Amino acid sequence: MLINATHILKNHNPHNKINYDAILKTMIESWQTDAIKPKILIHSCCAPCSTYVLEYLAQYADITIYFANSNIHPRLEYELRSQVQQKFIQDFNDKTGHNIKFLEAPYQPAEFLKQVEHLRNEPEGGARCHICYKMRLDLAAIKAQELGFDYFASALTLSPKKNSQKINELGFEIQEFFAVKYLPSDFKKNNGYKRSIEICKEYDVYRQCYCGCIFAAKQQGIDFKIIVENAKNYLASK
Repeated sequence: MLINATHILKNHNPHNKINYDAILKTMIESWQTDAIKPKILIHSCCAPCSTYVLEYLAQYADITIYFANSNIHPRLEYELRSQVQQKFIQDFNDKTGHNIKFLEAPYQPAEFLKQVEHLRNEPEGGARCHICYKMRLDLAAIKAQELGFDYFASALTLSPKKNSQKINELGFEIQEFFAVKYLPSDFKKNNGYKRSIEICKEYDVYRQCYCGCIFAAKQQGIDFKIIVENAKNYLASK
């Protein structure tokens, strides 16, 4: 029987910070002991964040990447990141012999804006980002349940700029509403983020200069004319 991470958490001291990387390792050990290769639907925000995640987990599980990112603005940048994600998966499969699959959710930016517009002035990493995490984890759980996956997860925890503790807390909350288990992680551990940079160089993966949403991009002073022009050039070359 596939292990549920909540059973491991029952033994956790509530006064200590949860080590989600250690929990994931315990779960992997359980799969190996039982000779199980679970089916995991992993939400990916972009190809760079999926790099190390696939290299690490593809050894132990049957993985499908779920590109569900209606937060990305503008549309051409979304399309570019989707194409880059698909190309990386294809190149990774060709090089390693794995069979990572790809699914894409509908692009619905109006729904994202409806959920977070009232938090437009929140700093990056604040309450607006937490809603964005939850929206995408919800979609991953829904799709994972619909298609009969064993676990849903997110590659977001690879990024040092993302709150892994919050992402995992939300994952466990969402698990309570679905007949699919949440797979906790902290992929930036064990030099995961450093390795992701190396893999991006190996596979010539496009690395975006902002997370995705229009609000954070404006706070960073992103020039959308340049973003659109670069996206057009990339998409036209493929």
